Amino acid sequence: MVSIKDVARHAGVAISTVSKVLNHYPNVSMETREKVNKAIQELNFVPNAVAAALSSKQAGRVALLLDLNTGTQAIDEIDMQYLSGAINRAMELNLDVITVFFSMLRGKSVEEIIGYFQSQSITGIVIYGLNRESEVLHELIASGCFKIVVVDAPIVNEDTSSVWIDQRKAQYDVARKTIEENCGKRILYIAGRKNQYVTKERLEGIRLLQEDMDLSVYIRYGNLSELQARKLTFSYGRNQDMIVCASDIMAIGAMRALTEMDIFRPVCGFDGIMLMGYAGKQMNTVRQNFARISAEAVTELNRLMDGGTGKHITLDYEIVRLKYLDIIC
Repeated sequence: MVSIKDVARHAGVAISTVSKVLNHYPNVSMETREKVNKAIQELNFVPNAVAAALSSKQAGRVALLLDLNTGTQAIDEIDMQYLSGAINRAMELNLDVITVFFSMLRGKSVEEIIGYFQSQSITGIVIYGLNRESEVLHELIASGCFKIVVVDAPIVNEDTSSVWIDQRKAQYDVARKTIEENCGKRILYIAGRKNQYVTKERLEGIRLLQEDMDLSVYIRYGNLSELQARKLTFSYGRNQDMIVCASDIMAIGAMRALTEMDIFRPVCGFDGIMLMGYAGKQMNTVRQNFARISAEAVTELNRLMDGGTGKHITLDYEIVRLKYLDIIC
């Protein structure tokens, strides 16, 4: 069977160029377009037939690409909010949606991933959970074969936009509020995963706060794990004045460890997930509206597919103190 890679080789162009011709992108020269179409005819290449069927009914077909390999079931709340926001907005925009998980693409080359999405008639992708080590996905973004919006990663090019909150300022704000409410200069900061873009930004927020308030900050990585945060709190929490966690899940782990140690230390989190309200203690946190973030990502993807160019989009957030009565229905 002839593939898009065969067409690209025969025409002497990149795979992304063939994709743009097939999807009728406007920024392709007539000469290149003719060259690709000629190769398609000579090789008898047949694009996926689903695309033609969809074109008369839908404005486009997009994929939501998520990483569910989080190591904890509690974090699924965020993914469900992402899906809810994206699907509802896609329905409003008359976009057809499929959901794809990172695990489904594991071990595939960028050419195979491009072929997979094109076989599904995908023209745009929203990527959630991209990290700095996702080399193949970075190649996918750079290929220009699809319009892409990344959530929580500061990547922008002609075909790619970024949507997130100001992670640095949000981490600064929630930690400062907690310090000012409780006093103290010695901070245990439990960061997320080293390879995440948000981890880097939140660390910068804490370091800026350290400088502004003349704090002693002890940094350890909790890898978004309640268990790991619990262990770190047992090891280092007693000698600190407060604990700042880069996720609510880790904040819950830290709080439970403090309860078992029978000592009090102020704890703050990040994300604003409902589970935080069941932790048994009130904690400051950064509330992100994940459904809204995801809906905004789909809206931006639709704009890109209509011929727009990539840009950074930074949404707002709230500093809240979650408690049980705030979340029960």
